[in-house]
Amino acid sequence: MDLKNISPFFFFALLISIAKALDPSCASHSDGSDDLSIIPTYSKCYPFSPPKTDSLVTTVLKMASKDPARVNYLSSLVAQKTTSAPIASGQQVLNIANYVVRLKLGTPGQLMNMVLDTSNDIAWAPCSGCTGCSSTTFLPNSSSTYGSLDCSVPECAQARGLSCSTIGSTAANGCFFNQSYGGDSSFSATLVQDALTLGKDVIPKFSFGCINSVSGGSIPSQGLLGLGRGSMSLLSQTGSLYSGLFSYCLPSFKSYYFSGSLKLGPAGQPKSIRTTPLLRNPRRPSLYYVNLTGISVGRVLVPIAPELLAFNPNTGAGTIIDSGTVITRFVQPVYMALRDEFRKQVNGTFSSLGAFDTCFSATNEVVAPAIALQFTGLKLTLPMENSLIHSSSGSLACLAMGAAPNNVNSVLNVIANLQQQNLRILFDVANSVVGIARESCN
Repeated sequence: MDLKNISPFFFFALLISIAKALDPSCASHSDGSDDLSIIPTYSKCYPFSPPKTDSLVTTVLKMASKDPARVNYLSSLVAQKTTSAPIASGQQVLNIANYVVRLKLGTPGQLMNMVLDTSNDIAWAPCSGCTGCSSTTFLPNSSSTYGSLDCSVPECAQARGLSCSTIGSTAANGCFFNQSYGGDSSFSATLVQDALTLGKDVIPKFSFGCINSVSGGSIPSQGLLGLGRGSMSLLSQTGSLYSGLFSYCLPSFKSYYFSGSLKLGPAGQPKSIRTTPLLRNPRRPSLYYVNLTGISVGRVLVPIAPELLAFNPNTGAGTIIDSGTVITRFVQPVYMALRDEFRKQVNGTFSSLGAFDTCFSATNEVVAPAIALQFTGLKLTLPMENSLIHSSSGSLACLAMGAAPNNVNSVLNVIANLQQQNLRILFDVANSVVGIARESCN
C-alpha cells in the first residue's frame, strides 16, 4: 500500500453536522469550565466533519503527508533574524489542523473553533465578506468592542508579511498583511482588535488578523490561535494574566469524544512535574526549543554524534516541541540510528506503509522495545501507543516516527503531537522550563 501521495483530506469542512450539534457529550464540554477543550480531528465532536470511512492509520498517514513541508517551514523560520521579517519568496507556511480549541471573539462572544499551534504567534480568523472563506466567519459589525488598527501602532510592525500604504496620513492606513499557508494556499488580512474569551477569562483588545480573502483550500476554516513565544502570541498579549505559563493534554486520535484540555496560568497545573530547560533562539524566538541529549531503544543508548542533537542558535539546529507536526521527525542520521536499533531488537521482516518505513507483524509487538527520549534533567519513556501505530487490519505495527526532509535547511528535530498524546505538556516561559507529566486525556 502506497499512501505517500494522498492529499490532505478533511480538516476544514464547512459545517458541523446536526448530529454533533445535538450530541450531549459534545455540547457538555463547550462552556462553563476553566479549561479549554481540545478536539482531535478523528473525534466524533470534531467540528469540521471528517469522513467516517477512513481507518485510524489512514487518517494519520494523510495528516502526516504534509509533515515534511511543515518541518521545512520550521527550519526556514529559524533562519529569519526576527519574527517580523517578510516571508521569503516561495516559502511554504504550513500548519496541520490536528487539534482545535473552542473560544469566543467579540462582544457578545461569537464561538469559533481555532487550530491550536505552538509554533505560530499571531492569531487570525475569517471575517464576514471574506472571499474564499467558509460559511463560518467572525462578524465585526456584530461586536460592540471591535476596533481596527492602523500602520502607526507597534503591533502592526510585528506582523509578518506587512504591507502598509505610504500614501496619505499614516493614522488613516489600515495594517494589512499577507501570508502563505499550506504550500498551496495564502490569505490577506487586516490587523484588528477585539475581546477574546478563553473559558471564563475575557481578554480585551486582543490583536488578531481579520482575513479578507483566501486563495487555496488549506486555510483552517475558523482560524488559528498562536501559542508561540513571539510578541504577537497569546502569552505575550496577555502579559501577567497567565504568568507566561500554559499546558495542554492532547487526546489520542482514537478518542471518540473530545477530552483534551488547554490550561492557561499556574492554577490547576500538576503539583509535581518533571522539567527540562526551555532554550531560546534569538533568531527565531517563537519556537519552543529543548535540549535533547540522547535516545534509548530498550536498554540500548543509541550511538548518536552529539552535534546532531546540539542546540545551535546560529543555524537553528536543535530540538523543538511542536503541536502541529503529526509524527516525530529526527534529522536523517539520528532517525536511521534509532530505526536500525529498533529493527535489530524486533528482529523481524519489515515493510513500509506510507510515511512509516518500519512496519512488522503485529504478533512481534510483544518484543518491541520502549523508546525513551533523554532531555536535560528529564527522561521521557514513551508509552507503546505513542511509539507504534497499527494498520487498519491490525496485522501490522509501525514505528510512528520518521526522518526530517533531507535538505540543507532541515536541521530541526521535532517532537510531534502523536508522541505527546496523553501527556500533560507544560510551557513555563517565565521560568524557562518545559514540564511533562503522564495524564489520560481520553
